[in-house]
Amino acid sequence: MTDDTDRPAESAGWFAGVAPDDPESGAARIREGRADAPADWPERAVEAGFADDEADYYAKLHEAAVRASRSAAAERERADDQQLVHAVRAMDDATAQANELAERVAEWAGSRYPDAGTGVEYARELSARDPSSPVDERLVSLAGRVADLADEADRLRAFIERETPEVAPNLAAMAGPVLAARLISLAGGLDALAKQPAGTVQVLGAEDSLFAHLRGHAPSPKHGVIFTHEYVRGTRPEKRGSAARAFAGKLAIAARIDHYSGERKPQLDEELRERIDRIRNGGGDAE
Repeated sequence: MTDDTDRPAESAGWFAGVAPDDPESGAARIREGRADAPADWPERAVEAGFADDEADYYAKLHEAAVRASRSAAAERERADDQQLVHAVRAMDDATAQANELAERVAEWAGSRYPDAGTGVEYARELSARDPSSPVDERLVSLAGRVADLADEADRLRAFIERETPEVAPNLAAMAGPVLAARLISLAGGLDALAKQPAGTVQVLGAEDSLFAHLRGHAPSPKHGVIFTHEYVRGTRPEKRGSAARAFAGKLAIAARIDHYSGERKPQLDEELRERIDRIRNGGGDAE
């Protein structure tokens, strides 16, 4: 039997050298440690002075594992791609709320003014009006909130357009910054998007239609949010499925390059343009 003093440091136990009352260092060992083979870790923890007995070892292991998981989750949440996820969702929420409140403003204004209009732009105009009564004061104030929400959505869009090329340069160049960020958001992050097959990327955002298809209530969707891109939307309907497949295939490759290397690959853009041109000119896949 080998004496413990002859063991290399990594085989002396996960918590060798960690004080029993230092859970943060224990969590760091959980996140960073490794072992080449199984061993009697509770026994080694007791020998190293980390735990009093096996039960104490498992209690400390549980606390360290929970702390390590929380730390990893917090680090992941702070990642740049997650900031894009939050920004896209916030932009969509702000836009939706602005549009919904604009309808309320238009309905209310219609009961007050003969020249009442509709939409966010009318709410913006109304927000600059001087109220002449307590009712008008509240209506104008509400219109101001609509304008504020619309302005915030615009600022969030500008942030997304500025930041996405830094996080995912190939996706941003190929799809445009906002669509690229939306794909990252729908997948749950750049890491998750990079692991998706092209077929899944193609229908991101069309989950309701996909589930209806799986239940036998609808045809299979040909595209999700990538429809908003000119390569798909601008292709004739009979060729749109082929364009969506080609586009999604290159997007999947771009996501992997962005996640694993971050190196800009302009040739991907040219390959996609050539492929879309062939599809539009009669060389696409059969539908």
